[in-house]
Amino acid sequence: MKSELIVDVTPQEIAIALTENDRLMEVNREKRGIDTFAVGNIYYGRVKKIMPALNAAFVDVGHEKEAFLHYLDLGTEFLTQQKYVSKLVSDRRRIPEINKIERQAPCGKEGNIADYLKVGDTILVQVTKEPINSKGPRLSAEISITGRNFVLIPFMDKVMVSSKIAKSAERGRLKQLVQSIKPHGFGVIVRTVAQDKRVAELDNELRLLVKRWEDTVKTLQTKEPVALISEELGRTIGIIRDILSPNFESIHVNNKEVYEEIQQYLNLIAPESSKLVKLYTGEQPIFDKFDITKQMKTGLGRTVGFKKGGYLIMDKTEALFSIDVNSGSKKLFEDQEQNAFHFNMLAADEIVHQLRLRDIGGIIVIDFIDMDDKANQQALYDHMRTEMARDRAKHNVLPLSKFGLMQITRQRVRPAVEMEVMETCPTCMGKGKIQSSILFTDKLTEEIETYRQQYGRGLRLHLHPYIYAYVNKGCLASLKTKWRMKYGVHTIENQSLGMLETKFYNRKGEELTNINKDEQNKAPEKQK
Repeated sequence: MKSELIVDVTPQEIAIALTENDRLMEVNREKRGIDTFAVGNIYYGRVKKIMPALNAAFVDVGHEKEAFLHYLDLGTEFLTQQKYVSKLVSDRRRIPEINKIERQAPCGKEGNIADYLKVGDTILVQVTKEPINSKGPRLSAEISITGRNFVLIPFMDKVMVSSKIAKSAERGRLKQLVQSIKPHGFGVIVRTVAQDKRVAELDNELRLLVKRWEDTVKTLQTKEPVALISEELGRTIGIIRDILSPNFESIHVNNKEVYEEIQQYLNLIAPESSKLVKLYTGEQPIFDKFDITKQMKTGLGRTVGFKKGGYLIMDKTEALFSIDVNSGSKKLFEDQEQNAFHFNMLAADEIVHQLRLRDIGGIIVIDFIDMDDKANQQALYDHMRTEMARDRAKHNVLPLSKFGLMQITRQRVRPAVEMEVMETCPTCMGKGKIQSSILFTDKLTEEIETYRQQYGRGLRLHLHPYIYAYVNKGCLASLKTKWRMKYGVHTIENQSLGMLETKFYNRKGEELTNINKDEQNKAPEKQK
């Protein structure tokens, strides 16, 4: 199975698409230029409320909604960490050594948060779940620094090895090795990918993680609450860190700065993989080039088809995500039970794909086609569990209920991926009437001339595929050729645009605006 990562960088966001055998499996989006309260970010916050009924506190970390911290997320060494932070900020001239801090009594699994925190206390916390809908971030006071092979946890002083490493000899080797190279006062979780790795590579990464913690501590000394102390690596780097494997064939990036950032990171963690990174310089949008836009528009709608003519209807509510399985008008077998079983098995494959693609979390309820045979029900449940085993997110699958419903819980740490696949006509604004296509091309020609006067020749005009096909009709006599000869404009097909939507770019790929139109829009505001 070949895997590829396609990274689309725009001024507003970075979109990352993961494909397996050319099929889109995951899409992640990361805003640029603003604090997104990403998972892994570390903040120096202030307690705003104590909620005894919830056994939790609300903490101000700079988000419009106060972040949630439960008692169980304080961590066993919370008091020791609080003492260290207090010492750190009270004497900003020196940094105390973590292994010389007097150990405090550990926090038990049962306790009251009011015994450990009060309103106004400052606290070092880390985001474990991004803001979703009307909820603020979820926090943990147990800080961890994640790398490719290890997770470093200050103040813990234990070594734990992933249970997915099956060989007991390898588990023992890794535990003994990490015990010998880790500094005192730090705990380490050995991740699955560390299996069979050389000592030098593991030691190098552990030093890098300790260095990141030291940089975090130095930053904390210079900040006042409320402040961002340490920002998690970009989502692109985080995804590469977690999923990079021998199956990876290439990583395509359309931005030189991000391309160099990924190369530098790979040179640190896997030098042999740095050659996989390729800079995309084509004029066609990178997601169109690799068929990502088309797969997103066909796979992220409310109705999603699957093999043999079946389809899913997917609806989101405040409490859960519901999926209805339908066989359509086609029958595979005359026997209703056998027909239902085969459509359910096909639907299960697509449902697992959709959960990963949309990154759906929380409670998912699936209404499969009714089956009476208990053996078929068990086979469907076993098949769903097998397919879900490849999902990196934590999940739990329950057997079919007597009503034919299957319930799945899936870890939700980021907002689900959503995309509007239905296009509103930009001319009639959904009223059902549009101007003549001839008038549209005349108007577009005028707009091209305006942009050329403002920005000069060499512009790139992005058009919907239908419009692109229309202006390309006629070869030498086409509008595309006339515009290029007269105005120096290159027309490019862009699948992400609406039918009559257009966008202008310069040679550097920067989107341009009509200066005259902007001034006209602002004029009424000035008169008021």
